[in-house]
Amino acid sequence: MALWITDECINCDVCEPECPNQAIFMGLEIYEIDPSRCTECVGHFDEPQCVQVCPVTCIPVNPSCVETPQQLLEKYRRLQDGQLAASPAPAASPLA
Repeated sequence: MALWITDECINCDVCEPECPNQAIFMGLEIYEIDPSRCTECVGHFDEPQCVQVCPVTCIPVNPSCVETPQQLLEKYRRLQDGQLAASPAPAASPLA
């Protein structure tokens, strides 16, 4: 399962540097998680690091990206082998 940052995010900037897979990026208004890169820290840590540091508890499991622990481990291995593309570039703000 990939994680998901809800609109309760306060943009405190603590989650992004904690992600070992570079799955977290700044979206138009709040941080977002690229589900193709999120392994819930499987392969790196026992617990998702973003969840551990989030001061507002706004990072639940993404119900639209359900994966087994084995699938998360396989995704981790593909990321380590460089088989998945980098995180998407943040979209340009329509206000910019």
